[in-house]
Amino acid sequence: MTRSDWGDWLVREVEESSPEGVAIWYLGCNGFVLKASDGTTVFVDPYLGTGDPPRTVRMIPVPFDPEDVEAADALLVTHEHTDHVHGESQAPILENTGATMYGPEDSLAVAREEEAWGEAWALDDDQFVDVYEDETHEIGPFTVNVEPANDPDASHPVSYVIEHEAGTFFHGGDARPGEFEAIGEDYDIDLGVLAFGTVGTIPDKESGESRKTKWYSDESQIIESANDLRLDRLLPSHWDMWKGLTADPKNLHHHAKSFEYPRRLELVEIGDRVDL
Repeated sequence: MTRSDWGDWLVREVEESSPEGVAIWYLGCNGFVLKASDGTTVFVDPYLGTGDPPRTVRMIPVPFDPEDVEAADALLVTHEHTDHVHGESQAPILENTGATMYGPEDSLAVAREEEAWGEAWALDDDQFVDVYEDETHEIGPFTVNVEPANDPDASHPVSYVIEHEAGTFFHGGDARPGEFEAIGEDYDIDLGVLAFGTVGTIPDKESGESRKTKWYSDESQIIESANDLRLDRLLPSHWDMWKGLTADPKNLHHHAKSFEYPRRLELVEIGDRVDL
């Protein structure tokens, strides 16, 4: 595991903060941490690895060491890919804090079976909770609604609608358009996270030969999703992460300006905080 060159300032900032409603920090890639006014802290898809060079090469800093996290109540994962379920990034958080990890069955199979986190870290079986679409889980003041997601590269992806009296936050994982319209009809979402990237060429996992690759929504698809979800604020994620697939979220102003949604773009960099 690569050590962070940022030290522990980001996790200390989160732990020492006292938000009036809900504060949200972007951890790079598709990772976020939410903290409510009562101190309840929820991580979503935190990833602190460097990928698998030369195929996937991390382009941003590792923002903290997971061993430095001292406060967490829950960890949500959207699907089974390494940059969303990763033992070295997530198991130390669970071990240090006693937090519960929520995720679809294929994601938790990585932790329980494929990587056998329980053999390397002191974790209890009850720290893992399988989630299914149309379920609701209460985590402190947060109501976590599990919803479908259209990610053709994942075996069982989900999205999360996280409700709090301060507002509603949506995390779509790496999903593309296809399952969002019903979610937009059912919820009034204040801030939504959608993965955004370009089409590029990266080495194939088996042959090593360069291959055209598209893992995330392009400019048109992310705005389509924002309209299906009826987002007040759109926060693009994942655009910063992989060499060959990075993108410029500032370009989304041009794609969004003639549509009703999103009403505002929330453009952040790794380590930035926004409030719900």
